[in-house]
Amino acid sequence: MDFLTQDQEALDETISRICADFGDDYWLARDTDGNYPEKFVAAIADGGWLGIAMPEAHGGAGLGVTEAALMMRRIAQSGGGFAAASSVHINIFGPHPIVKYGTPEQQARLLPPLIQGRDRTCFGITEPNAGLDTGAIETRAEWDGSHYVVHGQKLWTSTAQRASKIMLLARTEGKDIVAKSTDGLSLFYTDLDQAHVEIREIAKMGRKAVDSNALFIDGLKISRADLIGEEGEGFHCLLDGLNPERILIGAEAIGLGRCALTKAVNYAREREVFGRPIGQNQAIQHPLAEAWAELEAADLMVFKAARLYDAGEACGAEANAGKHLAAEAAHKACERAVLTLGGMGYAKEYHVERYLRESYIARIAPVSREMILNFIAERVLDLPRSY
Repeated sequence: MDFLTQDQEALDETISRICADFGDDYWLARDTDGNYPEKFVAAIADGGWLGIAMPEAHGGAGLGVTEAALMMRRIAQSGGGFAAASSVHINIFGPHPIVKYGTPEQQARLLPPLIQGRDRTCFGITEPNAGLDTGAIETRAEWDGSHYVVHGQKLWTSTAQRASKIMLLARTEGKDIVAKSTDGLSLFYTDLDQAHVEIREIAKMGRKAVDSNALFIDGLKISRADLIGEEGEGFHCLLDGLNPERILIGAEAIGLGRCALTKAVNYAREREVFGRPIGQNQAIQHPLAEAWAELEAADLMVFKAARLYDAGEACGAEANAGKHLAAEAAHKACERAVLTLGGMGYAKEYHVERYLRESYIARIAPVSREMILNFIAERVLDLPRSY
């Protein structure tokens, strides 16, 4: 996207300077040892960037999703990929329901610690028996006269190992008595009390430095003061955050793809076989050129969605399409980078194998490409619902 204002260009340059202190060696080390990138997160927090899209009244920058997407694209493009982006991602979009539906008291109490990095949060939505069918979640929150008491399980909860807070979706009305399966769900933002929440880390394919977890909740007590929005309206509170999350994931995927493409192009210029650089061969040139074109096209859709969102206009189709196109373009660029480097592409020291492993994240989460295509077919093309 080359339509930035001066302020947006300055933002991009500022984030780039922060990221410059955390080069390839830093991220390779985090991918190897699995240690959380504490220094990187602290550098982002110290600059006040965790609150980029939060209200100025509570210490945020009061900027839009466009600026947040620019920041996340630059973070991923720096070489940190999804490990870097995911270490701060939840703080960027996660608090959105508090901003939109929280009371003035909740905003004043909950947002400043997040913006300052004193609180870290995680997202407890997905469940083992529900997946993308949010209306099928089974975690329940029952009112005992003084607190909600929560029992249930959550899966793929990122950063829970270090989180002090959780944004938690639970059923407060039985599925058998509500009109729609997504009714009767309530949203809470509360302390992650490990006396009542067992956290088990999931060993996974990539992004080793940012933990993903299974949560087992047994008797977690939540005050009514930590209920976000109205009881039973939790799913609708979450809906407002879905499009921004898709936009940010799309921007991060673009950044990752650009990073991989840069590595491949530099290698193709320098690597000589049969007395000439391999980048002189069209068999190398054309796939890299195609990867560039697809990344740039996806980038335009992602930022079209961001501009629409910031203007208060409908952007569901664009946000979903942007995320889908960006994920596919990034994966293709990362795969092409590995193949361009050949044997060295398989070596960790050249980084592109790490990018390829991480590129699957955007294709799977937070919504699959198949569900995105279902959404576009139904909502844009007016075709019958297929599921």
